[in-house]
Amino acid sequence: MTLTRRGLLAGAAALGAGALLPTTATAAPAGFPDYRYQRLALVKSKLRYNPTGELIFPCVRGTKGRIPNALAAYYLYYAPHDAPGGICLAYANSLDEEFTEYAGNPIIKNSWPGEYSVSHVSSPHALWNDDVNRIYLYFHGENTVTRLASSADGIHFTYEKEVLSTRLQPAGTTETSYARVFRQDLPAKNARYVMVFMLNNTTNHRDIGWGWSPDALNWTFSQTPLVRHTDVGANDIGGPHLLYRNNSTYVVYNTDIAHGGKLMITEVGNDFSKRNHLGVFHTPLAGAPDNGRSAAPSFGTYQGREYMIYEAGERLAGNIAIARAV
Repeated sequence: MTLTRRGLLAGAAALGAGALLPTTATAAPAGFPDYRYQRLALVKSKLRYNPTGELIFPCVRGTKGRIPNALAAYYLYYAPHDAPGGICLAYANSLDEEFTEYAGNPIIKNSWPGEYSVSHVSSPHALWNDDVNRIYLYFHGENTVTRLASSADGIHFTYEKEVLSTRLQPAGTTETSYARVFRQDLPAKNARYVMVFMLNNTTNHRDIGWGWSPDALNWTFSQTPLVRHTDVGANDIGGPHLLYRNNSTYVVYNTDIAHGGKLMITEVGNDFSKRNHLGVFHTPLAGAPDNGRSAAPSFGTYQGREYMIYEAGERLAGNIAIARAV
């Protein structure tokens, strides 16, 4: 498996019995492919740790050449959202088999003695940091704080610090969560990493925020959104992910289900100076597993084909699905 420049490795599992036949969304802009649903990555009924019956925010990383004696070739990080949440791990040796739940889940709980005690932790995003040869795992808990833990083996983590909170955004900010971090050079800002995240305030309309860092540890944040919900005619947008194509950078994000539950795409450019809103990137299936909502996408390539692994289904009732480019 090969990582794209901005890509996430994608995971998959066997297609569940009785699932709908795959269908294809309308063509995505900017030369990106259509993605067709293939299978679920996890079967919720088989999970030992499944406190709320809902799974969100997938992130898959390859272990080859990075984690000696890994459990398998691919690690999938995911979480329930509702309390108590909990960052979870599953693993597989190929993308054509059901992922196996790690027996010790959750690997990060809603209480870390000496560091925090919150109602829930969720939304894991794993970045392999080549600068330190460790996995940096970003997660939220509460929704006002994004935190960072690091690990050499992808299982046992050391708490690092809070990296983002509402106090680092303008007055009236109520949520700073669902963050993903990418390796991206921004010379004008002396930065080598970019974070995108969901931003909410007292108007209760969610936007996409962003920040930059020299080391993926210490961050500076824009005081204005990267993409506003009004830019795309939605009440809320979230689950952002960066993509790179056509020598430019794009952000893909989901809309609320009342406004289509679709994935949208905006070109921001390699220096994040553009705001070229390109419209619909992916339309969810009306039936299972999407049930009108696709969210929190991540992307990668495997044997020359492009994949999207995403949160499928109604909020707080979803699962993790895998789609492949057609």
